[in-house]
Amino acid sequence: MKVCTVFGALVVLLAVSAHAQQPQPTIVAEGGQPDDRASARVLYWNTNKNAAAGQFAINYGRPVWKSVYDDTAKFDALTIGKVWRMGSNFWTVLDTCLPLRVSGREVPIGQYYLGLHRSADGSNWSLAFIDPGKVRAAHLDAFDIQKANVEFEVPMSIAKTETKAEKLTITLSYPKENIRKVTLKLAWGNLVLTAPIDVNVMD
Repeated sequence: MKVCTVFGALVVLLAVSAHAQQPQPTIVAEGGQPDDRASARVLYWNTNKNAAAGQFAINYGRPVWKSVYDDTAKFDALTIGKVWRMGSNFWTVLDTCLPLRVSGREVPIGQYYLGLHRSADGSNWSLAFIDPGKVRAAHLDAFDIQKANVEFEVPMSIAKTETKAEKLTITLSYPKENIRKVTLKLAWGNLVLTAPIDVNVMD
């Protein structure tokens, strides 16, 4: 009986040792299932031609606001002087077939990855534009947005809110009397930021 017990223990020990010596995989995968993703889009329609005149959209993941962010010191430590991914999972993407002017900066037709930059003193926020081609070439995930080269930034204004957005929410709104004047609004927890967008769409 003792021989059997010792032999069994030896087999288990050898199996554990063999498993421990197996090389860990160099590449692993994650994801593949649908995640919480949203899209804010403005479409312009030519009623005379009964055809689209152009559009632009921001597609983004919707992270949930965490209670730890309510602590100003901790939120500051996470954001001050850094570029935040402005979403979750895949990159936040601006795709436009119309020339835009965002906070006074010309944004040509194309596709851009977006981030959010907070200044070193914490007083200013900016929308950061990143070249998707360079990101693809470097195989960068949005988690590593700090490693991405920001092509340019445009300022965003801080707005007050009395309600808390539990999930990141991006909206594009415009007055009926001037549909080319769009306001980009980002709301997440107690943070609300806005930026004006002038849309160059032809009649």
